[in-house]
Amino acid sequence: MQFVDTHTHLFSPSFDEDRTEIVQRAIKAGVETMLLPNIDVESIEPMYNLCAQFPQNCFPMMGLHPGSVDENWEENLEIIRTNLFERKNCAVGEIGMDLYWDKTFVNEQAEAFRRQVNWAKELNLPIVIHAREAFDEIFAIVDELNDERLTGVFHCFTGTLEQAKKIQNYGGFKLGIGGVLTYKKAGLDEILKDVELSELILETDSPYLPPTPHRGKRNESAYLLHIAEKLADVKGVSLSEVAKITSKNANKLFKLS
Repeated sequence: MQFVDTHTHLFSPSFDEDRTEIVQRAIKAGVETMLLPNIDVESIEPMYNLCAQFPQNCFPMMGLHPGSVDENWEENLEIIRTNLFERKNCAVGEIGMDLYWDKTFVNEQAEAFRRQVNWAKELNLPIVIHAREAFDEIFAIVDELNDERLTGVFHCFTGTLEQAKKIQNYGGFKLGIGGVLTYKKAGLDEILKDVELSELILETDSPYLPPTPHRGKRNESAYLLHIAEKLADVKGVSLSEVAKITSKNANKLFKLS
């Protein structure tokens, strides 16, 4: 069985002491493809360096995370644009809006998101959306810009069934399912009972959101199997079926070879 971790920050300083070992452990576990979403200007080169070290396994995205939108957002976004248009990337991400911690730059977050969505359409690349406490704001922009060129994933989906159906109705989007699925009180398992496997892709968001039984520890891409096992249980199918369908979904969405 082969899996695709569609969202993992393996370039994070959290992995500075054992990054190579972590990637090799994921590959050994069957997670042979790992997609790396950029965060800010500082993370660009560490991300590309890791992809150069593992060119058959690690693939870069380019975007400005909403949490990185500050008073210098336009200057930083221009650097993002240069790397997006001049280097090979599998997606525009991680982009979106996050109103959980701070709403100081809510208007700037919206404009940065809008610009990056348009760049994705221009380049025919999928977008990877971070939507924390901001579904309505994100939906308003996607409603405005959606067309046949726009595809992507709502990363770390933890919304309602109604929100899941709205995302499906866009036509080109998947739901990114991570460690939250394994949390007993999250309720995501009940929602996914009514969502087809064809609408889902898997992710870890490592080093964040580790699945049960690793909660409280640093997450890593090898732990994707815990998420896949839980999804197999929820959907009443085999682990190999989850691997086959979610990997197919990811390969198609991100145009992976």
